[in-house]
Amino acid sequence: MTDTFATQPEVPPMPTEPPAPARKRLSPLAAGLIGLAAGASLVGGVWAVTVSNGPTVPATFTLEGTFTLTDSVSSDGDGGCGGSYDSGYDDISEGTGVTVYGAAGDVVATGQLGESKSVGYTCVFGIAVDDVPKGEKFYKIEVSHRGTLQLTAEQAEGGEFAGTLG
Repeated sequence: MTDTFATQPEVPPMPTEPPAPARKRLSPLAAGLIGLAAGASLVGGVWAVTVSNGPTVPATFTLEGTFTLTDSVSSDGDGGCGGSYDSGYDDISEGTGVTVYGAAGDVVATGQLGESKSVGYTCVFGIAVDDVPKGEKFYKIEVSHRGTLQLTAEQAEGGEFAGTLG
């Protein structure tokens, strides 16, 4: 027997930090589910912000005023009045169309002649056209097919429409 020992390999020093765990790859299913959840969270967040802010509603006003028929007026039998039958003004009565045009000539709102009342030999109709968008430089108003009357934006928004026919 000999007194010699075989040389032992050197033992590496002990690490001061534990080794990092080995990374596992995600399965395609797990990666897809994580992506789906992240996308749904993003879409939900955008939706929540949009809903809480609400859609912007354009500012509008009600165009108010009067329209007076001064010729060929007759009673409508219900306490109101209108244009006499076969007079050339028979298209003027309660419910006759009122069209509001913007500065570019496009139709921005529509309404109709309201209640009428006889005042002397004239017939006066109320007008209230809802949802006229603000922001035009001027407005043109047409009753039936009788041509347009122009108002400034300030006049239109202030309820100063006063048209006359006859």
